[in-house]
Amino acid sequence: MNLSPVSLGSFPTPLEPAPRLAAALGLGPEDLWIKRDDLTGPGGGGNKIRKLEWTAGAALAEGADTLVTTGAPQSNHARLTAAAAARLGLAAVLVLRGGPGAARSGNLALDGLFGARIAWAGEVDRAGLDAAAADVCARLRAEGARPALIPFGGSGVLGARGYVRCGEELDEQLPELRTVVVALGSGGTMAGLVAALGAGAVLGVDVGALPDPAAAVAAFATPLTARQVTAEELRVRRDQVGDGYATLTGPAAEALRLAARTEGLVLDPVYTGRALAGLRAAVADGDIRPGEKTVFVHTGGLPGLFGHPDAVAFAEEGATEFARHAG
Repeated sequence: MNLSPVSLGSFPTPLEPAPRLAAALGLGPEDLWIKRDDLTGPGGGGNKIRKLEWTAGAALAEGADTLVTTGAPQSNHARLTAAAAARLGLAAVLVLRGGPGAARSGNLALDGLFGARIAWAGEVDRAGLDAAAADVCARLRAEGARPALIPFGGSGVLGARGYVRCGEELDEQLPELRTVVVALGSGGTMAGLVAALGAGAVLGVDVGALPDPAAAVAAFATPLTARQVTAEELRVRRDQVGDGYATLTGPAAEALRLAARTEGLVLDPVYTGRALAGLRAAVADGDIRPGEKTVFVHTGGLPGLFGHPDAVAFAEEGATEFARHAG
């Protein structure tokens, strides 16, 4: 397999101080930093670009002319796969759970703008989604295309290499960091950071994308390190899932508002909103303490906010009119 990535993003991404947010969380003004992986480059940016540099690079080396991947209707990974395909001159087919709705806002609107075709898989589980993607690849081959299947979330040992690089950037940007906080979805982002920085330095906040995300992280991280990584040694919070992956939880909604009103920082309702809520809970229970350098990885996802009706309604509630009174 090709182990040479293609160039898709702009790296290293900035590391910015967040003193007002730190104070609101109960940390010191120099304790909290934001790793701006929402600014990685094409397609609206986000953490999946780092993974796609490796997975799309492998696809090109194998002679693929079409990228196929899977996800939920508002998948950030699907959006960025479509953008990467456009950048590289490839076609894209996105195999998404569910069916077409009345509105195609948020990530779905950008999927169409990038020229991706969407194959709706229906209300299926992960195995059903994988089977639907395999069927799409078979149809494409029958039509003479050369598809490459990019894994769910871009996560795997190969894609996780992109976050080894991110960990190395952080080590150079803030050598004294104690904890890196990141959303834990399909596992590749956390796995790369663990491989680069060590299991004790990374706190993953489960968003509910997988039934056992720690096992996925361990499986992806182990081949990238010199030793066996176990699920038990990982720092994982599972207290922010709420009613499920696609829901807007109360703590995540509060985190969206807090980041926006202290730092002008926009989070998304599924990943970074939950991750900041997990960071807030970690400070409250003493897992993260004042005086320690903490990095919050902003993995992007802004377009998904506009495809999430509950999040849009919550944001709109915060807009109050300025009353003007005559004389």
